Amino acid sequence: MDSIKITVPLTVKAKLTEKLRARLIDEAVKVGEQMELEIKQINLDMQRELDRSPEHEGQIRNFFGNELAPRQARLEEAHRRKETFEKLATGAEIMQGTIERQVELKVGDNLREAMNVEILVEDDKIIAIRS
Repeated sequence: MDSIKITVPLTVKAKLTEKLRARLIDEAVKVGEQMELEIKQINLDMQRELDRSPEHEGQIRNFFGNELAPRQARLEEAHRRKETFEKLATGAEIMQGTIERQVELKVGDNLREAMNVEILVEDDKIIAIRS
């Protein structure tokens, strides 16, 4: 066998533009607003249950606390992301994610070079493919 095809991760980075900054901040704000609504609803539900069964206060608070914790964490993360995007310099490269790509490797190929490839985009257009 002289060659093999494998699937490897491909890093996608974006060059921060004002358009991208606005979109990312908007997404963070929307997530934050959604989490605030869910937290408010959970607190209302908890108060309703406490009014209905005050003798089970500990269990009720524990149950609703478990519901609140991940939403509170997402709210805090949304606030951090918003602040980060507001502070980042235009032109900064930010990680957008990873996708998979197929690579054909042959005897003698450098595996590290095949694995360490990234795409840089600016306003959804590929501007560079780097290894």
